[in-house]
Amino acid sequence: MLLTEQDIYHFREGTFVRAYEKLGAHAITDAAGKPGTHFAVWAPNATAVSVVGDFNRWRPGRHSLRPRTDSSGIWEGAVAAVGPGTLYKYHVVSRQGGAAVEKCDPYAFFAEVPPRTASVVWKLDYEWGDSSWMQGRRRANTLDAPWSIYEVHPGSWRRVPEEDNRSLTYRELAHALGDYVADLGFTHVELMPVMEHPFYGSWGYQVTGYFAPTSRYGTPQDFMYFVDHLHQRGIGVILDWVPSHFPTDAHGLSQFDGTHLYEHEDPRQGFHPEWKSSIFNYGRAEVRNFLASSALFWLDTYHVDALRVDAVASMLYLDYARPAGEWIPNRFGGNENLDAVQFLKQLNLAVYRDHPDTQTIAEESTAWPMVSRPTNFGGLGFGLKWNMGWMHDTLKYFQQDPLHRKYHHSRLTFSLWYAFTENFVLPLSHDEVVHGKGSLIGKMPGDEWQQFASLRLLFGYMWTHPGKKLLFMGGEFGQRREWQHDESLEWHVLQYPLHAGVQRWVGDLNRLLRATPSLHEQDFVAGGFQWVDCDDADVSVIAFLRKSRSGEPALVVCNFTPVPREAYRLGVPRSGVWQERLNSDAGVYGGSDLGNLGALSTIPTPSHGQAQSLSLRLPPLAIVVLTPQG
Repeated sequence: MLLTEQDIYHFREGTFVRAYEKLGAHAITDAAGKPGTHFAVWAPNATAVSVVGDFNRWRPGRHSLRPRTDSSGIWEGAVAAVGPGTLYKYHVVSRQGGAAVEKCDPYAFFAEVPPRTASVVWKLDYEWGDSSWMQGRRRANTLDAPWSIYEVHPGSWRRVPEEDNRSLTYRELAHALGDYVADLGFTHVELMPVMEHPFYGSWGYQVTGYFAPTSRYGTPQDFMYFVDHLHQRGIGVILDWVPSHFPTDAHGLSQFDGTHLYEHEDPRQGFHPEWKSSIFNYGRAEVRNFLASSALFWLDTYHVDALRVDAVASMLYLDYARPAGEWIPNRFGGNENLDAVQFLKQLNLAVYRDHPDTQTIAEESTAWPMVSRPTNFGGLGFGLKWNMGWMHDTLKYFQQDPLHRKYHHSRLTFSLWYAFTENFVLPLSHDEVVHGKGSLIGKMPGDEWQQFASLRLLFGYMWTHPGKKLLFMGGEFGQRREWQHDESLEWHVLQYPLHAGVQRWVGDLNRLLRATPSLHEQDFVAGGFQWVDCDDADVSVIAFLRKSRSGEPALVVCNFTPVPREAYRLGVPRSGVWQERLNSDAGVYGGSDLGNLGALSTIPTPSHGQAQSLSLRLPPLAIVVLTPQG
């Protein structure tokens, strides 16, 4: 566990991307075979650092660390008879006026259950059983694979009312969620941040433990079991990761050695006005080490398949959420955070170098160019990017009364103008069902039947639109209540046919997505999409083709009004029988059971530039998907 000269060289360069292997607390055995723990912490502006804990009654100075003589700012030392399960913190005396603080370990692998804040010495040994998944996961995580992501807040997906409404443990969640997701056909689960966080109400986005899964639901091995079990069920695991900011809690990273160490000193650069949190100083090599090590840690140690990087826009722009005069331009006078840009590029290079069968996903809400393009082409190097424009436009369209939707038709078609400029994920995430925004079903206009028909139509349009899919928990069965982080989902509503019908519809969409290459192989290639008719705004109908690499087509037709359309003619590129693969108006989903009797034959009547066409019956507020038979 001792740091070498080569380690220190990379530490200073900002390329020490596995610093977690040497910094922090690591259980050791001395020459005499006696157990202990080696501690190492970066605190360059300290005059004294000691380890305090339950083993020395939290008394400073009894187990002092030594500063390294290489001016790295790292303090280190071994403490005998201290092993896994020991509570500890660092007592740091600062050069700044001699102030003393007690800090949790930035590199700790485990922590006390909040609101307690001590770090816990821990070993990360675990016998994995997911070798089959790991050997073949490249196929599941490639950009031409079907991605259908179920976003989950682990503390509120399902609770145990008989036991004081407690959350499920990682191991309980592994089985319950694994069964549920497998039954519905989702390909991946995305967890809102599981990294340790002091305030449960932050949903995990105010992180203090960048290397520790929260102890609220169990131990690190319990979380490993969760990932392991989902992998054995054939389900990928994505983690939300937050390198954009951190909370100012006294035990955390803020002013770690009495100075602004991890954050900028100037509040115009180092304080986030919206989230009241601290912003990382990406210009410091040691900070870049810390963050890159955290990202790789979850991929290395926990077998995670992808990292969804939170709030990338806030990292890229120096003036993010700041009025004029309250931000500092870069050296060229612009608003781009050049240090953050460089950090993100280097991070993505490291991830894809060491884990080419994983992905990084940017939650980036602006038009910053080439977010999901390789760094050697001038991009940021992410694999995927959330399509926030599609989400905003689509939800605004669906919130319109169907009678008025023809005046907002361009909201549907606009996304295809830029759909292939990035590798997009289409997100209907937790952010759309909180802070007074209501539920997805609550956004749909009309009576109850129309609301559920529109929700099924929304999901059908999303699942057939180019891009990977992400849906927040509860949306898949039309939860009525806005999401509450301290309550279980409204599972009881599944006793009602309309709610159960939406859930059945989402499951069938997932199965169609997996089974139909034309709906996923060319999500990011313009040749995988072709409009049949995007201009029929008067009746609010659109029709398009999705195509596989081999040219196999799927016809998608959406009717966004409650008026059925009889004998609706559409040109198609292939003659013969076209099978109706899915119809959101089917009775099993709660629809009115209008449709095309399972199949249609083309007729030699030219239409939409094709020599043959189909005469379809379009059900109300519904989507139909057809593919050639045979």
